Amino acid sequence: MNASVEQQAFRSDARDWLAANFPPALKDKSYRALADKDPALAADLEVWRSRLAGKGWGAPTWPAEYGGAGLGHPQAKVIQEEMEAIGAFNPIPTLAGMGVTMVGPTMLEYGTDDQKARHLRGMASGEVRWCLGLSEPNAGSDLASLGTKAEDKGDHFVVNGQKIWTSGADISQWCGALVRTDPAKPKRDGISFVLLPMDQPGVRTRPIPLISGASPFCETYFDDARADKADLLGELNDGWSVIKRLLQHERQSQTSAGRRKLDNEEPLQDLAKRYVGTDADGTLSDKDLRARLTDNLMAAKAHELTIARITAEARGQVKVSAAASILKNSATRVAQTKAELKMEIMGAQGVGWDGEAYEADELASVREWLFGKAASIYGGSFEVQYNIISKNILGLPETTQKG
Repeated sequence: MNASVEQQAFRSDARDWLAANFPPALKDKSYRALADKDPALAADLEVWRSRLAGKGWGAPTWPAEYGGAGLGHPQAKVIQEEMEAIGAFNPIPTLAGMGVTMVGPTMLEYGTDDQKARHLRGMASGEVRWCLGLSEPNAGSDLASLGTKAEDKGDHFVVNGQKIWTSGADISQWCGALVRTDPAKPKRDGISFVLLPMDQPGVRTRPIPLISGASPFCETYFDDARADKADLLGELNDGWSVIKRLLQHERQSQTSAGRRKLDNEEPLQDLAKRYVGTDADGTLSDKDLRARLTDNLMAAKAHELTIARITAEARGQVKVSAAASILKNSATRVAQTKAELKMEIMGAQGVGWDGEAYEADELASVREWLFGKAASIYGGSFEVQYNIISKNILGLPETTQKG
């Protein structure tokens, strides 16, 4: 069977399986829209999660022995396309927090066989949620300046310090944390990456409210917390190598220029016609807005095609590279511009915070605009990405301060 025929056969099988197993009540919904609202839908969501996990399609490219399906990226893309075609979705990466998108891929490369056996299946099934302890109040973009310490106690480390922007820390079972294990070494050489359980007496979390009204962020405090030596990911004092790889996976996960169409979301061009009005020929009446809207739609399409080109050039084996920095900044620009256009289109109706005078999508508009501002900071700021692009892609000299 040639590759094309094999791919079509896989697509047909995937379509049949999804039709038989995806609960119709979840059509065009998302995990975030369902999580706390309707017990019946929540039950359907758990059924769907369990079926996906059993099929290995929560993390389809992971090896089957670790809860994946052992598929290639072309097959994973087919699954995603067939899900989108019927209004389905994969909730497992969201349920696993930072597990499927960041910790898991890094563990597949740096983890021991024991670590993979103990941790990966829980991520791939969405039953164990992970957070990351990276940034600190005095170590954000200059991450290597971190002060959280891990003291060697023989078979385990004792961890003390504070982390910030630990997304989902208050609802996670495990944390991957970057800690200082040798203060005498240059700052990038005395760091290690440890895994530790969150449900222990030495770990405290405090949610951080954001201006958008909703926030996954927390402050996390480690007070004599324990991390077993068996859960040291990578070599002792070589955590900088581990975190560089993990951050590449993070950027890769943030290269989508916008979420897919959910809950009957109206295309921006149709929204503009409805709020602003049309000429006699049915075109958007505001020519300046029409031009800027067209620019944003073209930028979104160019971003989408660039991802497709990079994937094709990698011959189906999507590799994490410095190109993720270009795509992360491109995705941020497209999404932020779209949110600004949406507010402008809605006018006064797009800046309401609550009340019966506003529709649900109007209230969501201002929150989307506010939260979108964070995209140019989290996961490495715009400026951090530019430094990576200048050094690793353009070959320009190092400009950041070395420790």
